[in-house]
Amino acid sequence: MPRSNRSREAGVNSSSMADIAFLLLIFFLVTTTIASDKGIPMVLPPKSDQQDEIKLKDKNIFKVLINSKDQLLVEGEPMDLDDIRANCKVFLDNRGKNPSSSESPQKAVVSIKADRGTTYEVYLEVLDEVTAAYNELRAEYLGITLEQYLQLDMKVPKQKAAYTAARREFPLQISEAEPTNIGG
Repeated sequence: MPRSNRSREAGVNSSSMADIAFLLLIFFLVTTTIASDKGIPMVLPPKSDQQDEIKLKDKNIFKVLINSKDQLLVEGEPMDLDDIRANCKVFLDNRGKNPSSSESPQKAVVSIKADRGTTYEVYLEVLDEVTAAYNELRAEYLGITLEQYLQLDMKVPKQKAAYTAARREFPLQISEAEPTNIGG
């Protein structure tokens, strides 16, 4: 008998290794965050059962069309992406100076319509340029720089009041039409 005890090899008890591996797996699954695409942060209007017709004068609509070749047609004229912001600002802040343009910033609407073949990059660049035009006009209205406007603290009552006044003067009114096949 003593001889058979010597022939056995010493080993590591691995009976709990599966339990430890399982616990580590659970730990990493619970503590890991999975990145997800956020999309475009926009507040959508509430869903309505009825499709209400909103009557707007044609002169109060700044029309931007983007075709499948990412070419822009703004107010019926071809335009470069770099010129949208300036033209949008002139339209929004017209205040009746030009009788064929918007009556006031509160009545002005920017309409963006894209083709189904339009790239996301160009669509987002157009949307960014229009939003930047609104932000620049709001900053000018408050008599501050764009950077100061973008850094207004909503927890400070005076700054929040200024921000609200600027938004009331230049309300962000962007109409995004359903994409169609407008060609290019």
